[in-house]
Amino acid sequence: MTATAPPTALDSAAPDPVFVDDRLAHWASATPDAEAMTYLGRTWTWAQWDDRVRRAAGALQSLGVGRGDVVAFLDKNHPACVELSLAAGSLGAANAIVNWRSSGDEVEYAVNDSGAKVLVVGSELLATVEAIRDRLPQVEHVVEVTPEGTDGDAWEALLAGATPVDRRPEVEPDDVCLVMYSSGTTGRPKGVMLTHRNMVNHTVNAHDGWGFEPGDKSMVAMPLFHVGGSSYVLFGIHDGIPSVMTRDPDGMSLAGAILEGANRTFLVPAVLAQVLQSGEDAVKLFGALKTYTYGAAPMPPPLLRAAMQAWPDTDFMQVYGLTEVAGVATHLMPEDHRTAEASGHPERLVSAGKAVPGVEIRIVDPATLEDLPVGTHGEIWLRTPQLMKGFLNKPEATAEVIVEDGWFRTGDMGKLDEDGYLFVEDRLKDMIISGGENIYSPEVERVLAEHPAVMEVAIIGIPDDTWGESVKAVVALKPDASATEEEIIAYCREHLAHYKCPRSVDVLEALPRNPTGKILKRELRAPYWEGRARGVN
Repeated sequence: MTATAPPTALDSAAPDPVFVDDRLAHWASATPDAEAMTYLGRTWTWAQWDDRVRRAAGALQSLGVGRGDVVAFLDKNHPACVELSLAAGSLGAANAIVNWRSSGDEVEYAVNDSGAKVLVVGSELLATVEAIRDRLPQVEHVVEVTPEGTDGDAWEALLAGATPVDRRPEVEPDDVCLVMYSSGTTGRPKGVMLTHRNMVNHTVNAHDGWGFEPGDKSMVAMPLFHVGGSSYVLFGIHDGIPSVMTRDPDGMSLAGAILEGANRTFLVPAVLAQVLQSGEDAVKLFGALKTYTYGAAPMPPPLLRAAMQAWPDTDFMQVYGLTEVAGVATHLMPEDHRTAEASGHPERLVSAGKAVPGVEIRIVDPATLEDLPVGTHGEIWLRTPQLMKGFLNKPEATAEVIVEDGWFRTGDMGKLDEDGYLFVEDRLKDMIISGGENIYSPEVERVLAEHPAVMEVAIIGIPDDTWGESVKAVVALKPDASATEEEIIAYCREHLAHYKCPRSVDVLEALPRNPTGKILKRELRAPYWEGRARGVN
């Protein structure tokens, strides 16, 4: 079955954007003194922020960055990351945003794979980079950025001494402006190449439902290394609405942003669960949100119903998407949340909604590649101008997922109902989503297979009421070998970011396999998921 949404109109009050920095330049001209961005007590107007981006472009140009080059950013959320992305994009270069939770080995891989010439790194993570500096041969300059922009901040000094430059005339909409790293099924992350055209189309297509109005402020709390952060921050820029960026998505930071006037946001469901468990004052404070959009991880229905009851005046919107399509592909709108129970289709409350404008959906039999009828379970395929240019340095992997006529094989399994509502039900790819983070089992298995006591290992996702899923290792040990659960987890944490590592370990004499020798992960998962609807968002 195929579902298509019609195109949408852009904001008529501003020129249609073509490049990711177009709307920033527009608001710098139209409303130069209005508030644009607030972060850790510092606020910039549209004119000031545009000047910083233009200076960043001049600084990068002076460091030899030009069209086709890559720079990289490694830090928690910071406006400097957005400035670097917009500045690099205006030169025809791209910003590769590295997950700040990565281990040293993972940082080394991503930076080297991206080919970054300049690496902007936060003070808290400088030691990680210094430890691997001699293994980053393509990095010509390392620039330190501090959270507060205090004296000695090399990023601030770089901007202060730079000559502002405008966008280079040779830059084209199909130039890559962002490289987002996501874990890969082969055990190594893949760099998703997103162009100006991809990002602008996403900003316009996924815009419905946000309802920004004068006086609103957008809370940017999702990590910028996640597409949900770097795509979402462009919404406020698109509409000329001030943004309040948090460094961390913790309760205190989110509460502080709300107290500063932020009233629309996008967060993973785990954050909502923490708020509801934090007491009456926290629940009351978060009731100030006009819009709470959630996605990137499963939302347990009881949690959603509790949130809707706690905040009856808040518009809830669910989104489903992937990094490869620059973010959102479908959305379940606020009205659907309110009417699902009374409409005769209560099941739609756990659907991913309908395609956003500009996105087509097909449900395909992954074996025969034939379209399937309404209500039939199959692989979800998408076609959209938001679709990535490809995986960096991996043409074979790109060809596996982008097929004839520009259709993208998501690897997610689901179905469409008779009205075009998408239900995402399982994963063809062996992936776990914990708290909005994508964790590919083979990457963790690759590490634990090197443990001296482990003979074989399978990594599975099991239910977690806070995080959606948590990582479990099921291992068989070598004869006469021994290892405790704590030792296995600690070994994994030496080599991978902690969020990827198992929180629990089961030890079996042997792992179940089918006649061809493949480990039966479905059998390992079954006891944990029994009686649960294994839906994914």
